[in-house]
Amino acid sequence: MKMSKIFLTMILGLVFAGNVRAQFGLGADVVSRYVWRGTDFGNSASVQPALSYTAGSLEIGAWGSFALTDGGANENDLYMTYSVGNFGITLTDYYFPVPGQMEAFNYADADGFHWLEASASFAAGDFSVLVGMFFSGDPDNSMYVELGYGFYEKDDVSASLTVAAGNGVYLYESEDLNLVNVGLAVAGGPVTVSYIVNPQAETNFLVFGYSF
Repeated sequence: MKMSKIFLTMILGLVFAGNVRAQFGLGADVVSRYVWRGTDFGNSASVQPALSYTAGSLEIGAWGSFALTDGGANENDLYMTYSVGNFGITLTDYYFPVPGQMEAFNYADADGFHWLEASASFAAGDFSVLVGMFFSGDPDNSMYVELGYGFYEKDDVSASLTVAAGNGVYLYESEDLNLVNVGLAVAGGPVTVSYIVNPQAETNFLVFGYSF
């Protein structure tokens, strides 16, 4: 089993980050359905734990989604984000574990277990922009572009809109950029309810989430 240079970079970053003021973060969500960028993964309720370590402008973390029913999708990701002001650059390893195949650190481009994405983000006030592209694991090098707008915040309730387009892996029977994720999310305390439409796939979702 070989260890990825990218994973080693994350470890070195963690060691370096230990020299400055740092903190750990942890949490978990329970969702009625795992819908990511307009696509349903596994048609199952899921538990989604998260662990992070932040030092200065650097954040290194792990995020997972584990289905509560047989046949649902499981995922165990690693990421590293470097932020400067309103800008952020992120490297994400989307890893989909398969029972009986320990491929956690085998990053062969065609192994199908790991999908590596580089993304850039910008946030100012109520607006945000995210642009991401897969550069390994996905032969189409699929791109995703997302615009976000937080338009309501009062007392303990907030609401935001998302409009996003993607190509390649995000699409059904198409190659060009198409709308794949149009959503409204309303959060109150630990509860979030999202109404999500995927115009390109002609489907929609109503998702409940609870954060711990």
